Amino acid sequence: MLDLTYESPKPKVIAGAKHDWELVIGMEVHAQISSNAKLFSGASTRFGAEPNSNVAFVDAAMPGMLPVINEYCVEQAVRTGLGLKAEINLKSAFDRKNYFYPDLPQGYQISQLYEPLVGEGEILVDMEPGIARLVRVERIHMEQDAGKSIHDMDPNMSFVDLNRTGVALMEIVSRPDIRGPEEAAAYVTKLRQILRYLGTCDGNMQNGNLRADVNVSICLPGQYEKYRESGDFSHLGTRCEIKNMNSMRFIQAAIDYEARRQIGIVEGGGEVTQETRLYDPDKNETRSMRSKEEAHDYRYFPDPDLLPLEIEQGWVDDIAASLPELPDAKKARFVSTFGLSEYDASVLTADVANAAYFEEAAQGRDGKLTANWVINELFGRLKKDDHDITESPVSPAQLGGIVDLIASDAISGKIAKDLFEIVYTEGGDPAKIVEDRDMKQVTDTGAIETAVDQIIADNPAQVEKAKANPKLAGWFVGQVMKATGGKANPKAVNQIVSAKLGL
Repeated sequence: MLDLTYESPKPKVIAGAKHDWELVIGMEVHAQISSNAKLFSGASTRFGAEPNSNVAFVDAAMPGMLPVINEYCVEQAVRTGLGLKAEINLKSAFDRKNYFYPDLPQGYQISQLYEPLVGEGEILVDMEPGIARLVRVERIHMEQDAGKSIHDMDPNMSFVDLNRTGVALMEIVSRPDIRGPEEAAAYVTKLRQILRYLGTCDGNMQNGNLRADVNVSICLPGQYEKYRESGDFSHLGTRCEIKNMNSMRFIQAAIDYEARRQIGIVEGGGEVTQETRLYDPDKNETRSMRSKEEAHDYRYFPDPDLLPLEIEQGWVDDIAASLPELPDAKKARFVSTFGLSEYDASVLTADVANAAYFEEAAQGRDGKLTANWVINELFGRLKKDDHDITESPVSPAQLGGIVDLIASDAISGKIAKDLFEIVYTEGGDPAKIVEDRDMKQVTDTGAIETAVDQIIADNPAQVEKAKANPKLAGWFVGQVMKATGGKANPKAVNQIVSAKLGL
């Protein structure tokens, strides 16, 4: 395991005109379950389909159509709960959340208010190398998504696309343990990473597959600690919910704006109204959407069309046994097995595909050297070309081949970069390219010594300067490398130059 220091949440402190104020943040993350079919129908969940083409009769609320639970979605939710070290409830139930909106054909959303599938869990949030904070998860419940209202096709009309209606969601509800904008973004980042490792949600925020509702309130210093001790929310300020956040940058900006807005109200003698708000990134402000409803406003009641959901412990145990290695465990293994720094291990394990690429490339090789080439050369080039690791033209075997040539002193670091560029743009076996293009570095000390002697003989004035200031010996090294077309072994060149100059 990594040597981590677990810190209590450090609040973001904002200075008001009269007091210092602290932030208290809780999050409700809606994660679309990775499944080919919806929660209660066999309709496709494929993104980008023609409007209203992925709609079953039950999604459109046709009379007499009854929901049928998708077992695979339940399995995915259980898998998520286990990945978050949460309690799995062997009995759960579905409720109807009643409200009326054009993109909700049934007039209610099927959710789990009273008896969720997953109970309390936790997420370890990485703040910086060696420092982690624990955010408690209150619950995870399954629910169906609503459709989408479209207002920009015709100024006089609105349209409804029901393709998302009935898509399976997990609502992952945190405790109000998050204390600042940066920590909120780090929490969502870590949650998304875990979901991707588990394969239960692709985490694509641009497509709406991961969205966060952010609850923000303020309190005076010391009040949060009283809440933690007693569980009494009256120690905290009135919260406002910012809906449908789909960007880490926007999450941070919205929280900062909303906290300052609330401080201005309270210090001006007013009271914060509990409400739902939207964030406008163009104006960098939140604006009121509607008053915040309580549970009774939605008239929740058990769904009469769905029996309570009962699962067996043996089934849960089988799912637990099939869990993949999760990010924290993989990062710790990369540190211990490959000798990586925690920072490098964090970069490589940030995405499951990146981690798999590195591990394949590093098998039987110097882990640190391989990590350096993956992080600096490969990731840097992929970012420049706007590619991810799955689009890399350099395979793990090819990158490993380059590392082998460096480790065996067949090529220098400079030659390796030239070789990498050739493999990246043209492909091919690195060893064969080096052989065919005569790229091997010169390790024959006799040939290097001859080149050094010639350069020293041609530059007597520079020799005297170097003897007076040994730092100038690097000029001779550069000239030798230039004379040998960059093929001379740099270590040997340095040693021979120093010896010849008597340094």
